[in-house]
Amino acid sequence: QVQLVESGGGLVQAGGSLRLSCAASGSIRWVNDMGWYRQAPGNERALVATITSGGSTNYADSVKGRFTISRDNAKNTVYLQMNSLKPEDTAVYYCTAHITPRIFLSSDYWGQGTQVTVSS
Repeated sequence: QVQLVESGGGLVQAGGSLRLSCAASGSIRWVNDMGWYRQAPGNERALVATITSGGSTNYADSVKGRFTISRDNAKNTVYLQMNSLKPEDTAVYYCTAHITPRIFLSSDYWGQGTQVTVSS
């Protein structure tokens, strides 16, 4: 059984910072790409940032220069440092990872989501 557990969401004022964490656990052989998506009320889930196992990153234009994705491969954990937060960053943030379990074929896994609310 593989699962992703997120932490770090909350309420912050505009201009503030938050750091999200997401740890993969279970019977894991290899964690490949990891990333963060977000979904605001009435909107579809959208890409925020991704990072490969080698550390290459990709960001949505709306967060470039403000958010930084990183990972600790030894801990199977991905982070999202969010600075200069804006009210439009308010959303539920979901962690995702492409994982190869020890027994089963590789697949995409998702966390349960963590709420980020930015007040103006």
